[in-house]
Amino acid sequence: MLLLSPISSSNVPTKYMNQPLRRARSHMALKIVGMAKEGSDTGNGVTEKAAIVGGLISTPVIAWSLYTLKTTGCGLPPGPGGSIGALEGVSYLVVVGIVGWSLYTKTKTGSGLPNGPFGLLGAVEGLSYLALVSIVLVFGLQYLDQGFIPAPLPNDQCFG
Repeated sequence: MLLLSPISSSNVPTKYMNQPLRRARSHMALKIVGMAKEGSDTGNGVTEKAAIVGGLISTPVIAWSLYTLKTTGCGLPPGPGGSIGALEGVSYLVVVGIVGWSLYTKTKTGSGLPNGPFGLLGAVEGLSYLALVSIVLVFGLQYLDQGFIPAPLPNDQCFG
């Protein structure tokens, strides 16, 4: 995107002011302020795309995990070869990573993550914050109700 800024006629060199067209349009003169790159400064957008895919997979997994925790008192079962439990753990890490990236970007630029393609990165950012608030809420309720928060690894307390 090209950024333009209007300039006053006093900043236009006099050699251009003598031309009839320039004199008539001197109030409409523009100078180039800079070039703004579409998207963000993450290179080719691989990081953004990975965050989008990771966030779109992780937030429903966390919702399922929190629902299971609230209704049963335990997280998701390990699943075949521990795959469901691994997906659950990685999902929590992805959401914390997206929120961390967003906070880092907010402190450096004053605004959160860019919208990304089709606004998906902005949506994932919002869903990640929502998931983080839900995690704190459900973990707090779990601790108040049960007196413990289940360990990240399967144990006898939940899957004995």
